Amino acid sequence: MPQTVAAYAAYGQAEALKPFDVERRDLREEDVEIDILYCGVCHSDIHTVNNDWGGSSYPVVPGHEIVGKVARVGSAVTRFQVGQHVAVGCMVDSCRKCNFCERDLEQHCTSGFTGTYGGKDRVDGTTTYGGYSQKVVVADKFVLSMPEGLDLAAATPLLCAGITTYSPLRRFKCGPGKKVAVVGLGGLGHMALKLAHAMGAEVTLFTRSPGKEADARRLGASNVIISSDPEAMKAAANTFDLIVDTVPYDHDLNPYIATLNCVGTISVVGYLGPLGTTLNTAPLVFQSKGVVGSLIGGIAETQEMLDFCGEKKVVSDIEMIKMEEINVAYERMMKSDVKYRFVIDISSLNKN
Repeated sequence: MPQTVAAYAAYGQAEALKPFDVERRDLREEDVEIDILYCGVCHSDIHTVNNDWGGSSYPVVPGHEIVGKVARVGSAVTRFQVGQHVAVGCMVDSCRKCNFCERDLEQHCTSGFTGTYGGKDRVDGTTTYGGYSQKVVVADKFVLSMPEGLDLAAATPLLCAGITTYSPLRRFKCGPGKKVAVVGLGGLGHMALKLAHAMGAEVTLFTRSPGKEADARRLGASNVIISSDPEAMKAAANTFDLIVDTVPYDHDLNPYIATLNCVGTISVVGYLGPLGTTLNTAPLVFQSKGVVGSLIGGIAETQEMLDFCGEKKVVSDIEMIKMEEINVAYERMMKSDVKYRFVIDISSLNKN
């Protein structure tokens, strides 16, 4: 039978989140029912609540960085057992048969992946509700295994911030002998520093804030460049094999492109929208430099990322909050007042 569970939702655009009851479907044969332990708080949650990207429907229960424990499994499920720690990221389904899905690139599904929240279930058409809730029911192909030994709460942001930065690092062969730079030190940026360092690259942070140097070095950066300093930027010309740009707003890419080595690449992961400054193609053509984007990662790559983090003991720097503190957390996130991700202790939801 379907179950009604406690959750928090926004009932309208830019409204504060409030308690909400979610009906979770009964198990289909390939489903996994998960008791949620922790849920990360992502800037995408705020964008969706505010309808910044358009298309939001209400009420919306955000949350796509989910870690929990298997409560039940469907009759056809063999990969997961009751009591096992598992995770769910940004997707809960896709068409599973297009060219991209068959290549483990479900995030690029030609019919669009089914988002963990705000999507439409491909079987019954109901709205998907996310991890700001006590339980979630997900098809086993979109459930991930959590490695042993990781702090489950601190590992929760890996499901979005982790894979978002891991994917371009992996794609462009970050590793020993490579010089990698990260633009911006927030939720995404701090994960990019940790992951690039764990992969063995020489890592540099670009920041406009001189006060971030100590933290950057703690997180894995060998060097820090103040991007507002023209002389420092000039000295960094033709240096980096890869730049991961995590800045979440419109900004000029040209100064960073100048610091790429020949055949180097800048991967934009933080900003979705038009650039106000014209992109100069001359260095792209004459030095074969590249500007690319990257969107999370497929299920197989996300599991690879989790396994890598389990091996290297990489987790996020987090601040734990109770569910009832979510609206204050949103306000603080908009002021960049968190180091570096909020994670909700879902057990606090049981008390509401």
